[in-house]
Parts: sequence; C-alpha cells; structure tokens
Amino acid sequence: MNQLEQLKQYTTIVADTGDFQSIKAFAPQDATTNPSLILKAVQKDEYRPIMEKVARDHAGKSTNEIVDHLLVAFGQEILKVIPGRVSTETDARLSFDTEGSIEKGRTLIRLYEAAGISRDRVLIKIASTWEGIRAAQVLEKEGIHCNLTLLFSLPQAIACADARVQLISPFVGRIYDWYKKSTGTDYTGADDPGVQSVKRIYTYYRKFDYATEVMGASFRNTSQIIELAGCDLLTISPELLQKLAESDAPLARKLVPAEAKNADIVKLTLDEKTFRSLLNDDAMATEKLAEGIRAFCVDAVKLDKLIESVK
Repeated sequence: MNQLEQLKQYTTIVADTGDFQSIKAFAPQDATTNPSLILKAVQKDEYRPIMEKVARDHAGKSTNEIVDHLLVAFGQEILKVIPGRVSTETDARLSFDTEGSIEKGRTLIRLYEAAGISRDRVLIKIASTWEGIRAAQVLEKEGIHCNLTLLFSLPQAIACADARVQLISPFVGRIYDWYKKSTGTDYTGADDPGVQSVKRIYTYYRKFDYATEVMGASFRNTSQIIELAGCDLLTISPELLQKLAESDAPLARKLVPAEAKNADIVKLTLDEKTFRSLLNDDAMATEKLAEGIRAFCVDAVKLDKLIESVK
C-alpha cells in the first residue's frame, strides 16, 4: 500500500488545483481552487477554450460577472470528477469588505444552483480576516458553507470556529517559509513550525468539541503531509500527491482525537479587539496574511485582464 493509500485511511484527501484533468489519477474526495490556480489553468491550451466560451456566453456582462461565471465553470468541471465538494474563492479584493464578501458568496452559490449544483457540494473560500470571518458567519446561517483560507494562527482559527464556519484551511508551507527565512533553519518533520501550527489548531478544536473541519493546506514537501496524518482533511497539489503515490514507506497516524481531548490547554474568548491584538502580536501571521491577500489580488487583476482580452 503506497503512502497516499495509507493516508486515505486517516484523512480525507483534497486536490489543490484548477487542473481538473490531473485530479482523476488520485481519486480525491474534494478539490480546492484559488485565483492563482485558476489563472494558471486558463493559460494552458487545454483550458483556454473554457474561458473563451464563458466570455462568449456572457458577452455584454461586466468583467467581474464573467469571472464569477468562469470560477463556477471550473467548479462544475471539477465536480464531474470528484464525489465531494469544490472550494471556490471570493475575490481577494473583498478581504476587508464584509458586505461585499457576503454578496459575492451569495452570487457564486446562485450560479452553482442555476447550473444544477447543490450548495452542499460547494465551499465559498474567504480570507480569514475579521471582516471575512464575519461574512462567513452570515453565509453559514443561510446554508452557504465556507472555507476560511489564508489562516496562519490560532486566534484566526478560534474566531472561525466561534463563527461556526464549515471548514478552515490553516497554511503549513507559508509558515515554514517565513520561519526558514527569519531563522535560517531548514525545519523537518515535527519541528516544522507550519506543522506545529496545524497540530495546535487541531488539538484546540478537538479539545473543545468544535464542529469546524480542519484542512491543512499549502505544503512544500511530503514530510509536512505525513506529520499531519489524521487531520480532518489535507489539500495537496498534484505534484505532492504523485510523490505520496510513488512511496511505499510506512505512514502512521499522527493526529488522534483522544490525545487532543486530553491536552492541557485553556479556552480563549475572542472579541474583535482581542482578535486584532493577538494577530498583531504574531509577526508571521500578520505578514503572511497581508502578503497572501496582496498576491491573490495581483492574480485577480491578471485574470480580469485575460478575460477582457477575449471579451
């Protein structure tokens, strides 16, 4: 049994890509996308016709509207090859706009439902800012399930759980990148700060019986993935899925609910002031959240320009 098959015994596998052709080989349960992944996909010859067709079918509509239709078109194709859910991201330029994020989430769900896709098969991805978490709280009450992304700290995770969001995507690789750059240390295994961050969040959730799902994301190597075996879900790039499939080395469960339940930790109560203060105190989380939003905004603008070039 290869490592991917072993991992599937403990954790739900999610493909992190907009390339739905590559998803089939690994039989994941769910799939996630983001603006950067969609931008990357539509620049490939095999996917450009999807963008061109969407632009033709919705000629006369605004670029923003066409982008929404494009995201949903990719989501529909992905849902044809997975049994579970697809995550579709809201515009990163709305990361500090609660009302804008709510409306975008509603719009995306309306488009999916108009295409015959049940809202239970879609997660709306929103950045884990205070404003984004508030938007997700409203959407969840409407039965629109959310995936809170760009999550780098326990306070972000706690605020998401308190808002009863469906799922969070705590990042591993970007935390690893920050600490490697700041300390010069190439962390491995359980010493990896990104791995430790997800373990801390998972333990907190299981200790205090939060229903929010934890999906580790943003991996740089298979060692990080192996250390999080047992996490609710892990979203993994096709390249790393391939490496796991090629290895027959033993893989053991590392995150166990019973062990988390016995952890000696204190429950935190967060209001907006406390959330912002704790996030500000964490230089890594503050910097990576801001950097992530900026990068997604840049790619959102590039996607807009691509759409405008074929309108």
